[in-house]
Amino acid sequence: MRIISGKARGTKLNTLEGLDTRPTLDRIKESLFNILQNKIYDAKVLDLFAGSGALGLETLSRGAHIAILCDNSHKAIQIINENVKKTHFEKQVKVLNSDYKKTLDMLKNEKFDIIFLDPPYESRFDIEAVKIIIENDMLLDKGVIILETDHEKETQEILEKLDINVYDLRNYGRVSLFFLNRKENQ
Repeated sequence: MRIISGKARGTKLNTLEGLDTRPTLDRIKESLFNILQNKIYDAKVLDLFAGSGALGLETLSRGAHIAILCDNSHKAIQIINENVKKTHFEKQVKVLNSDYKKTLDMLKNEKFDIIFLDPPYESRFDIEAVKIIIENDMLLDKGVIILETDHEKETQEILEKLDINVYDLRNYGRVSLFFLNRKENQ
């Protein structure tokens, strides 16, 4: 895995070993960032289930202002810190070793341009996180949540019942990326 574009382009990132995490594939990441390209510059980013930190670090490489990278795993935090040093983004990154609910509660008065939600697929933490983000009004007016899942139909049905707008959906094999924004941006 590597940084695809920007200041840190080509930097090889460390990843976690094992089946607990599955990094977003480069081809999916490239497509994702092509879609987000106009939203990244000077953005405030939250990567809630950061894993290796690749998504948040990619946004910084492409011009985001700050990224908060959160993961509950101590091993993930160690990898994230290594990757932050490799990319030289220490001044623009805040790393939190915390459960997603505690993190969202701690950040409940902050608003973000981009929020990445890529939890373990079977956990369904993504839906709970979206509910908390909506409840705490954590998304800026033009902000976007990117939710990665392998439960497309189930996720779609649940999201339709929430006060959030699904403005784009992309499928890459079994992986689905939902792009969400505030209802009033429909």
